[in-house]
Amino acid sequence: MQLQLSEKISQKDKLPDKINYVAGVDVAYVGDLAVGAVAVLDYTSLELLEFQTAICKVRVPYIPTLLSFREMSPTVACIQKLKLQPDVFLVDGQGVAHPYRCGFASHLGLAIGKPAIGVAKSCLFGRPLDVGGFVFLFDNGQIIGAVVKTKAESKPIFVSVGHLISLKTAINIVIHCIRDNRIPEPLLLAHKIASEKRLDVQRPYSYGK
Repeated sequence: MQLQLSEKISQKDKLPDKINYVAGVDVAYVGDLAVGAVAVLDYTSLELLEFQTAICKVRVPYIPTLLSFREMSPTVACIQKLKLQPDVFLVDGQGVAHPYRCGFASHLGLAIGKPAIGVAKSCLFGRPLDVGGFVFLFDNGQIIGAVVKTKAESKPIFVSVGHLISLKTAINIVIHCIRDNRIPEPLLLAHKIASEKRLDVQRPYSYGK
């Protein structure tokens, strides 16, 4: 399925002339429940404008390279609650820098028909090579992502195209969204929101156990 979906991915920019809203998505877990969170920020100021959460039963076990099948339901469920419509989504996961060229960011972008960017904290696939002072991820001679150093003293992050965006634009958007952390602000806030909601769910869940 991932190979079939990968053929539908567009690496051309399909963004508005002016980006107004950027979103980050993340998923946390409590037992057999998944807590999805989406945070929508003003693109210029990076101020939080809206967030939504959704809780779903986990129906797919954790299997490396198949993360999207586990996290798609809670993520789409919270995105569907949004009043504001983000112009681009930052996803805590891989895009085309994936063995089957369709990580979570690509799968989500295809599912919702919106530009999406994969932003991962570790490298899943690809060989890093320095090209003119910038490190890209290669597979079979093809660029599939980039190793982006957002803070001089921190580890890099791994950026790849999800859907409806070019790698160059994806990198520029990710760098724009950096504040005090090496992780882009939309993803930091989505992670915080998911973690806080997980604690709310965990209390009655633990009590029930």
